[in-house]
Amino acid sequence: MSTAIHMITPASLGYYFPAEFAPHEATWLSWPHKEASWPGKIASIYPSYSLFVKYLASSEKVRINVTNTAMQVFATNHLENAGVDMKMVEFFMHSTNDAWCRDHGPAFLINPSADQKKAIVDWDYNAWGNKYPPYDLDDVIPTLIGNHFNLPVFNPGIIMEGGSVDFNGAGTLITSTCCLLNKNRNPHLNQAQIEQYLLDYYGVQQVLWVAEGIVGDDTDGHIDDTVRFVNEDTVITVVETDQQNENYDLLQTNLKQLKQMRLLNGKQLNLIELPMPDPVIFEDQSLPASYANFYISNKNVIVPTFRCKKDNEALKIIEAAFPDRTIVGIDSTDIIWGLGSFHCLSQQEPLV
Repeated sequence: MSTAIHMITPASLGYYFPAEFAPHEATWLSWPHKEASWPGKIASIYPSYSLFVKYLASSEKVRINVTNTAMQVFATNHLENAGVDMKMVEFFMHSTNDAWCRDHGPAFLINPSADQKKAIVDWDYNAWGNKYPPYDLDDVIPTLIGNHFNLPVFNPGIIMEGGSVDFNGAGTLITSTCCLLNKNRNPHLNQAQIEQYLLDYYGVQQVLWVAEGIVGDDTDGHIDDTVRFVNEDTVITVVETDQQNENYDLLQTNLKQLKQMRLLNGKQLNLIELPMPDPVIFEDQSLPASYANFYISNKNVIVPTFRCKKDNEALKIIEAAFPDRTIVGIDSTDIIWGLGSFHCLSQQEPLV
């Protein structure tokens, strides 16, 4: 591998990816329009999706990629019906293939002491191992946004998705081997090489690895369904209480690994265990329903719920982990038919 690729990197210029719980300027979304992502169900997702936007817009700008004016009008009608403060919503004419902005959207970095205080990483994107072509429009979204705001854009040249990484804002990134080492992403790179890209382009000093994702997750095990930082030294991790459930052993493996981990300062992680919801099955398919796919906005933590008894328990656990925010549960039973939820649909833009 050429050494030149790592000479001028975001890390070498002092840029880093802030934690999601740090202040946001905005949240980015790509308006859902791909019927094949919610076969037979796309119309049913707009009320919950619009409610999500309403809570986002209560404390930060919401920047939405749309394909054309017709889509903007369609979106505006849904958002107005949900009571969204439209003064907080900005539309961008950026055509997309799909709605999963966490994975195709811009990875915003900051360096408060630089002349250009914000920059973007435009990772390559192949729709989770070429599962859902075409993805050419999604792949260029970060650069389009960088061009619009005249921000520096870094191109590492490897596949990476925003849902596969989570950050504590103090030098640590957590991810999963089942996703990042999958041969459908970067088969030419080994674990150490991928880790170097994470250090260089996210501006972190440490990468922690868990092994497993959850069943039904077509991303091959994104971390945003399993382990999430809630502050610099605390993670929420999902566990399955039913020993007969196929997620039980997978999530116990992650839990054992998390207990062994140490942060840069030598501290153990504080672990908060979060139950998995009851299985959500549609048309004989196990869907990747997880309360860990919450989104942390400036004022709220927006949590997917699944019409089951564990919803309230999960909301209380998350509420205790975020004393400075209001916890909002939004029904995600229809949205999860698309195999993702609120975190998968959104990407934060930090305030700097």
